[in-house]
Amino acid sequence: MSRKSIIEKLKKKYPALNHSDLEKVLDIFCINIEDALKKNKNIELRGFGTFFIKKIKEKYSARNPKSGELIYVPEKNKVRFRPSKKLKQFINK
Repeated sequence: MSRKSIIEKLKKKYPALNHSDLEKVLDIFCINIEDALKKNKNIELRGFGTFFIKKIKEKYSARNPKSGELIYVPEKNKVRFRPSKKLKQFINK
């Protein structure tokens, strides 16, 4: 689902709000999630799931699949999502 389609669905559900207000709400929501993740905090949306940062260890023994040579992969952070029980049940019906 794209950003545009989310705004269109919100507009249908809340016709009193104009397009620019809905864009601002979506921007604020996304910026707050980004800021929390930068500070290494978990974001829990009850009934939906949790976004969190997972640290991936550095690797000295990774291989380039094309050439087969050993390469070094530095440590990095990845964003992970853990769905709630409610979301899992809804998807698996």
